[in-house]
Amino acid sequence: MCMPKLDNTHIADRLRERLAELKSDKEVAAREIKKLLNKEQLKAVEEEKAKQKKLRKEKPARTKEQQKEFGYKSIREIYIEAYENAINELDEVGAWNKKLREAEVRQARIYMDSISDALKDGKTIEQAKSIANNNLTRAGLARIDGTKHSYQSKRDKEVFELEAQLKKQLGIKDTHDEDET
Repeated sequence: MCMPKLDNTHIADRLRERLAELKSDKEVAAREIKKLLNKEQLKAVEEEKAKQKKLRKEKPARTKEQQKEFGYKSIREIYIEAYENAINELDEVGAWNKKLREAEVRQARIYMDSISDALKDGKTIEQAKSIANNNLTRAGLARIDGTKHSYQSKRDKEVFELEAQLKKQLGIKDTHDEDET
């Protein structure tokens, strides 16, 4: 079984995590660092490393002050700079809009295919709509007719009721909709 491919919504979160690890001086494998950068960013990192190597040969520094003066950077500092640039370049809003659009297209495709198949099988329009909405539910998408169907076992209902009672007793306000329970 293959892992799903990372899209920009995942990459942004992972970039921030790796950047925090780099800044806190945690050990991060080179493979993990390079995995999240694209080809252009990796090329820029390699160019910066080569530039630093050349700088160290041309201007050897004996003290930390001289290193700062000449502009020496450690490999970690190069990666931190690359990650900060990568985060700035990412278009998270565009990535989320693309993901929403793809979900809407998938929903419409499933609905229309289900209706057309049901009508070909000789079902009435109401039956076809019902079949199409059931297929959307099976696919884990919102139904076109707007009804919400979620399966909850008897135990799940008891747990949610107990949880609601405890929250009421403790004075905890729920931050999300009560429709989900």
